[in-house]
Amino acid sequence: MTLSSQLLTKLGMAYPIIQAPMAGGATTPELIAAVSNFGGLGSLGGGATAPHALNSQIDRIKALTDRPFMVNLMVLSEHDAYTFDTSMPDWLLQYYQKQKIAATLPERPAHSFTEQLQVLYDNPVPVASFTFGIISAEQVARLQQLGTRVIGTVNHPLEAQQWAAVGADAVCVQGMEAGGHRGGWLPQSSADPLGLLTLISQTRASTDIPLIAAGGLMTGQDIKAVQAAGAQLAQLGTAFLTTDESGISATYKQALLDASDGTRSSETRLTRLFSGKQARGLVNNYLHDFANFDKEDELPPYPQLNAMTAFMRANAGKNADPEHLSLWAGQGVTLVRQERAVELLERLVKAL
Repeated sequence: MTLSSQLLTKLGMAYPIIQAPMAGGATTPELIAAVSNFGGLGSLGGGATAPHALNSQIDRIKALTDRPFMVNLMVLSEHDAYTFDTSMPDWLLQYYQKQKIAATLPERPAHSFTEQLQVLYDNPVPVASFTFGIISAEQVARLQQLGTRVIGTVNHPLEAQQWAAVGADAVCVQGMEAGGHRGGWLPQSSADPLGLLTLISQTRASTDIPLIAAGGLMTGQDIKAVQAAGAQLAQLGTAFLTTDESGISATYKQALLDASDGTRSSETRLTRLFSGKQARGLVNNYLHDFANFDKEDELPPYPQLNAMTAFMRANAGKNADPEHLSLWAGQGVTLVRQERAVELLERLVKAL
């Protein structure tokens, strides 16, 4: 068995393609099932989902496919999930007042990771991945005993080494080109973000844990390139956002398509302005207007700022306003197409 096929076989996949687990509703059960039924690995972004809803979504996916699929959770401490320990920034309050948007903060900024993880113990899934932090060796072992393969998300080789030490089956190395939130948690991962090929090379030199590559990947040629560099599988997110099965809003989807055909700028940027954690998305008016505040020491941390900007994003969604939505997208956004997931997968596989 070749190195490139070992993880493929371990995860029960026919093709080296993972549909990225993007939270916030993009990864519908229908999208996940379409990818898994084709022979890739469909993935649910469950980090922003209430535990009871997460359980229901897992049941729905299991009803749509008997193939392996993945569920991704965001690793948060109970303190981070339950506590607002800073007030809403004045500039954001002033925006809400000017726009006459009601903004009453919820009791807590995020769902309990402990309760979400319990769902995976009670309703086991083939693959579980984790972002924003790391779980314990005991938690990894418990999942594996239930038949669940465990994957960590990293932006730095030191994070990959830590996941290897707790017994993970693989890590997803996420280059700075990736859209959406960066998965790392150590200071090194945000201080000097690494490009994907550099990250693969440095991680391979420091640990032998199997690698999944993510970050700006859009084509079959991209997949072959990261495999040649040392990754066994490729994880694509932005490419799936404009598929028919994607759950993002029509406004968000159109902004991505507009970026691909030149109707709007395709410039993306790493920013903390939406959530308090670095994430890459299309530049819009919100990022332009409040760019002066996009500094780590001037923003509430994740998930607090994420909860604070939720009212703006909800209002933008209601008004079909892309300029105040978080338009998460990777640097390969100019290559998105409006098509069915299976059509995208067929194009990718044809080039492998």
